[in-house]
Amino acid sequence: MDLCDQVDWSAVECLNQQPDHAIANALKQGYREDDGLYLESDTDEQLLLHITFQQAVKLNSLLIKSSGTGDQAPKSIKLFCNRQSLGFSEAADFAAVQEFDLTPEQLDGKPVTLRFVKFQSVNTLSIFVESNQGDAETTIIQKIALQGSMGQTMNVSDIKKAGEEEEKS
Repeated sequence: MDLCDQVDWSAVECLNQQPDHAIANALKQGYREDDGLYLESDTDEQLLLHITFQQAVKLNSLLIKSSGTGDQAPKSIKLFCNRQSLGFSEAADFAAVQEFDLTPEQLDGKPVTLRFVKFQSVNTLSIFVESNQGDAETTIIQKIALQGSMGQTMNVSDIKKAGEEEEKS
């Protein structure tokens, strides 16, 4: 399910966003190329988004849509979980929970599957857009959707290997 209803909007923050094209445009709005609502970086191509949830959530996929001029679409993405303060230099230097380059299919709406065990109890998700598809000065994102579920965290040690039950019988 879309976790937009679980976002704590008072704590959402985006560094290096243009004031007229802020993060709420990408998180709250539907995706239509002609609506003029999108998130755009300000002084360079990098963006750093901090999304806080009302309670711990389990994330299973992330959708980032961008149809801006091809060069302005985001490319290199780093995800961080539960980092209370993270700036651009830390995001560039620290090891991310998951990182990937967005493909044209993903930019057109195909979700990126996240590593199941790494995103089980997420209170804050930080998304670092390190670069865009070309050499454009700014990055444009029309839609960001966080998909997963709410609720209890899962203890990975409770998962039994296939056949383990049969051996005990």
